[in-house]
Amino acid sequence: MAAAGQPALTDANSAGPDFQTQGEYVGEIEIEGVKKKVGVQVIALGEGKFSAVVYHGGLPGDGWKKGDPKESFDCKTENGATAFMSKHHQARIADGKIAVNDLSGEEVGTLKKAERQSPTLAAKPPADAVVLFDGSNADQFVHGKVTPDGLLQVGTKTKLEFGSCQLHVEFRTPFMPAARGQGRGNSGVYLHDCYEFQVLDSFGLEGKNNECGGLYSMEEPKLNMCFPPLAWQTYDFDFTAPKFDSAGKKTANARVTLRHNGVVIYDDLEIPRLTPGGRSNEAATGPLALQNHGNSVVYRNIWLVEKKP
Repeated sequence: MAAAGQPALTDANSAGPDFQTQGEYVGEIEIEGVKKKVGVQVIALGEGKFSAVVYHGGLPGDGWKKGDPKESFDCKTENGATAFMSKHHQARIADGKIAVNDLSGEEVGTLKKAERQSPTLAAKPPADAVVLFDGSNADQFVHGKVTPDGLLQVGTKTKLEFGSCQLHVEFRTPFMPAARGQGRGNSGVYLHDCYEFQVLDSFGLEGKNNECGGLYSMEEPKLNMCFPPLAWQTYDFDFTAPKFDSAGKKTANARVTLRHNGVVIYDDLEIPRLTPGGRSNEAATGPLALQNHGNSVVYRNIWLVEKKP
């Protein structure tokens, strides 16, 4: 599926040259005589056009923190290379590297393409876990559908209703360089079918509450830890369910700590209300729902460990 007629590519081997150029690069360059760590995220925008986001200090989660200096540049592939220029440097992207020169043409550093992986990727479920999806079938999901290569499709929810838990989810967004915003690899992980944590190709963006990692419409993540499209990513939730008295009145809000690709983006965050698109009422238990927003996002390796009251 693709939004608004935009192609959604799911095979890296046939995604084309723009896919090979996009991604994360990291290394050191000499700035005013001092070598400094720099990270660059190159975002494909279709037809050989890109945005290059330069992070001073390293990539997000690897040296760069929200509020640290960064710069953005438009660039385009011409004559086999993709180039951009800042006030003090010129950069050329080719063959998995970014060669950086000063404006006189003298080389000041090289950044190499990085293929980061979440430290919890392919995490094995503990002995006391409930395995919701391991690729063999979708029996734990209502009308769940599995792709030929063993991945769970969107638009389903678990038969199991759970309370407080630790939850591991892996997801992959498609490569949609011509799409923009909410039309680019959109889905969502709904805890209790109540609280949506956005899934979106937000690689290189600001990290808003409607972007990847966002508690949709409510809270933005501490850091945008979104990897490039077609990279497998992880959400690891430590979720505390809301509490209710005998009359059904809520006495405590839900809370969550969330690690996106191994980095804490919410630390014991209070969730005071529902987010849009799920069910209409909060409860002490509920299912896990995976939103269908018209894009070919897929999931795998989903399991949870229920916490005792």
